[in-house]
Amino acid sequence: MSETLRPQTPIDALAEEWLDTLVDLDPVTGTYIGRTDGDDRYGDYSPEGHAALAAASRSVLDRLAGLEATDDVDRVTKADLTSELELGLALYDAGWHLRDANVLESPAQEIRQVYDLMPSESEEDWGNIAARLAAVPAAIDGYMATLREGIQRGIVPAVRQVHAVAEQARSFAAAGGFFDELVDGSPVSGSLHGELVAGAGAAREAYARLARFFDGVLAPRAGSEDGVGRELYALHSRRFLGAAVDLDETYEWGLEELARVTAEQERVAQEILPGASVEEAVAHLEGDVSRKLVGTEALRSWMQETADRAVAELGESHFDIPAPVRRIECMIAPTTSGEIYYTGPSDDFSRPGRMWWSVPAGVETFDTWRELTTVYHEGVPGHHLQIGQAVYNRGELNAWRRMIAGTSGHAEGWALYAERLMEELGYLDDPAARLGMLDGQRMRAARVVLDIGVHLGKTRPDGQGTWDADYALEFMRRNVNMDDAFVRFEVNRYLGWPGQAPSYKVGQRIWEQIRDELAAREGEAFSLKAFHRRALDLGGVGLDTLRSALLGD
Repeated sequence: MSETLRPQTPIDALAEEWLDTLVDLDPVTGTYIGRTDGDDRYGDYSPEGHAALAAASRSVLDRLAGLEATDDVDRVTKADLTSELELGLALYDAGWHLRDANVLESPAQEIRQVYDLMPSESEEDWGNIAARLAAVPAAIDGYMATLREGIQRGIVPAVRQVHAVAEQARSFAAAGGFFDELVDGSPVSGSLHGELVAGAGAAREAYARLARFFDGVLAPRAGSEDGVGRELYALHSRRFLGAAVDLDETYEWGLEELARVTAEQERVAQEILPGASVEEAVAHLEGDVSRKLVGTEALRSWMQETADRAVAELGESHFDIPAPVRRIECMIAPTTSGEIYYTGPSDDFSRPGRMWWSVPAGVETFDTWRELTTVYHEGVPGHHLQIGQAVYNRGELNAWRRMIAGTSGHAEGWALYAERLMEELGYLDDPAARLGMLDGQRMRAARVVLDIGVHLGKTRPDGQGTWDADYALEFMRRNVNMDDAFVRFEVNRYLGWPGQAPSYKVGQRIWEQIRDELAAREGEAFSLKAFHRRALDLGGVGLDTLRSALLGD
């Protein structure tokens, strides 16, 4: 790992102090970045806990305003930390935490999901797991207290999200479900095993209580409208992108991009099967046994081989990949939601970056043509290279910049940029693999339109009224080739997590705009490899900050 070359500045020190505060107030964040000192507890999910985080944010923001940047690294840190704190406080003041319930990214999932990343090698590790399991009831109670305050203030989630999260909570509460399986897989015995069994039981009962609260208390008072409106949506969009965009122009661009990707997909379908529609080409590929994997171990092995090959080859050509970043682990997740996601390495790389696949129950076969681009998206040159490079760059970046800074638009935009880059580099010359990539790109373009359309109440593309959940589901069914249960889950995700889904495709747009503008400025002197190195050495940033750092705007 590189040695520290740049002296720490007051802004670096404040950013690292803020990271320590975050880990103290929210130990789950610590677990996700490999800080284990809080692995035996949760933060305070009650209104008082949210108020404490807001107060700490205001304090750091005030102190940051009084510090002068000493160099370009400081300027990026100050700009991005200021933006993050301001937007976080704006959402707090808008009461978002009081209605924070959705099917993918809310306390209901976070409290359970943290166990996926907790160390489980030693007896001490299992002691932490036991202690955290015992703390689940207090965490759930704090979460319910926050939602109760929301009810009192008339700030509530949409009823569609309430019903869906209640169903998830019931699954977590089931006997023989996640918590029991976690404990059954432990190697410990004696009193510690007894603590684990008791903790699992307490966690299950807490989730059962949460389900009853959602069904009996929150649902009757929840909102009937899925859309959050322009003002709140604009806040979420800015936070996910780290940039302010014209939402109406972005909606129109989304329609144009969707049409362009669809036409490209139709041309590739003709290469696969002359005269075929996209649906017919997909059916043809799904019947090709040579493109199938059977069983989750075959899937995991294929993911690992594909990721390792990309690291080896791209590290010799288009990217500088440091030795610690060349290691990635491909994992089958212990859950069955269908998600595919990446978790970054710990600060010392003792825990490597990992690509996770949550395989739905009963799914035993997988199509390599559909998922090749997914490995590039999550691995190299996608998230693993992007996040691993930031963690590695301790010579310039403070711990906040390395471990936690950044936005969805930066991260997911880069991953979609990486997919298209792999096509440019010849890794998707097989028309089937290109069709798989375009399937994902089409979905990302469609949800730009859907997300903005629903939440802003825009006129439907067919002109027949305004966007609503039923039309959103119909729209997505027309634009993805996936199982209907997955499509329903995805649409619920967009309805309950405003602004996040468009950040992928809009982020890709901004990444490509920055690259193309820099290439036009530099002419023959432009180097794609140098551009990638300069951009990734910044770590995670908002997209306005990325533009300013690379273009000087």
